[in-house]
Amino acid sequence: MTPQPELFIDHHVASHPDVLSIIDNLNIPFSIVKNHTDLFDYIRSADDPYQKAKNVLFLTQNKGSFIKKCPGTRSYICCGYTILNIGTYCTMDCVYCILQSYFHPPVLQYFINHDDMMHELDSLFATKRTYRIGTGEFTDSMIWDNWTELSKKLVLTFASQSYSLLELKTKSSHIEKLKSLSHNKKTVVSWSVNTERIIHTQENNTASLQARLNAAKQCESWGYPIGFHFDPMILYDGCEDDYEKVVESIFSTISADHIIWISLGAFRFMPSLKPIIQQRFPDSNIIYGEFIQGLDNKMRYFKPL
Repeated sequence: MTPQPELFIDHHVASHPDVLSIIDNLNIPFSIVKNHTDLFDYIRSADDPYQKAKNVLFLTQNKGSFIKKCPGTRSYICCGYTILNIGTYCTMDCVYCILQSYFHPPVLQYFINHDDMMHELDSLFATKRTYRIGTGEFTDSMIWDNWTELSKKLVLTFASQSYSLLELKTKSSHIEKLKSLSHNKKTVVSWSVNTERIIHTQENNTASLQARLNAAKQCESWGYPIGFHFDPMILYDGCEDDYEKVVESIFSTISADHIIWISLGAFRFMPSLKPIIQQRFPDSNIIYGEFIQGLDNKMRYFKPL
């Protein structure tokens, strides 16, 4: 049985119009939080805090910077990405998700102070430099669209400038609110993709591959540039043929002329993630195999593999 979602609201933002709108959209009971620690302790006390956090939404402020440079990985070349931090954690439940060991505890937070975010974006745009900016680093970009207008706000903001691209990256098919927006091709809608086997066994509560591609096709028809990310690519017997089928499915659904980028990333994980996967997903075998500890201390496949 699916647990009942719970809504908690930081007392500093309780009267914010966006909070009142979300309360109306969700139509569930809520509690006002005066001390963040109490909420964090509530999540920690659960038998499975990682699962508990997926059903506990916390509306709060981002007290730090909304815009951050990709932290990169020590001793490796960085992608040069820029992160737009709209919230943290995710309602999906991928076995390999690094967020399980990144946040202590994991908290499904949505940041309300969008005026501060827009001020930071205006300052960035004023530099007239080119940036690739994505909201899918600490969360999934599109899970919030069921009950907020964030994507619409961001798409229209980026459409009004000439130098930077916004990327909305997802494993969902929640793209309805992107329809009919004047995006000026400054928003890239992208999907993390994997083989049918990996999606079925390791990417819980995500859209099927076909649903993701159907959503991509719909966004293509609305004029958006489309991106795909094969990440993480996971080794198993027969994976080469399965990944080839994914490639064939992409190019039989989406025109190559409308695909702006495709990235590849092999499975890697911090050692601290291994016991979490062992405890939460004992049937998963993706962490067992020929790994070596890389220069960044992450467990990685041997290069020949």
